[in-house]
Amino acid sequence: MRKGRKRRRRGPGGATYARRTKSFVQPSLLLLLRRKEGHGYALMEGMKSLGLADDSLNPSVVYRGLREMEDWGWVTSHWDTEGAGPSRRVYRITGQGEEYLRDWVGELGEMRETLDRFVEVYSEDD
Repeated sequence: MRKGRKRRRRGPGGATYARRTKSFVQPSLLLLLRRKEGHGYALMEGMKSLGLADDSLNPSVVYRGLREMEDWGWVTSHWDTEGAGPSRRVYRITGQGEEYLRDWVGELGEMRETLDRFVEVYSEDD
């Protein structure tokens, strides 16, 4: 979470931050993999550094997302057995993953325009 950003509560509890960012998990992973292949923990840390996740992000969400994307053909993986420590599964984005990410960013741009209009109309009433 970016500094200065506060969690807002909805109703009788429950942070909305997790709800707002849930749909960003897989696209965020693809964005990071577009830059460089990586393993789950490093990708989770990358999401945090981009402000796309906070400490409440459960690692199982990341690993489930990576497995699903591999099933869909958006990423591939291989085992890294070199170096100290246990073997790690390393992921890489595929052409299909690139295509999905490009489409998703286009839709996000359209959503941004809608949100900008919404905020503008709201501000007119102040």
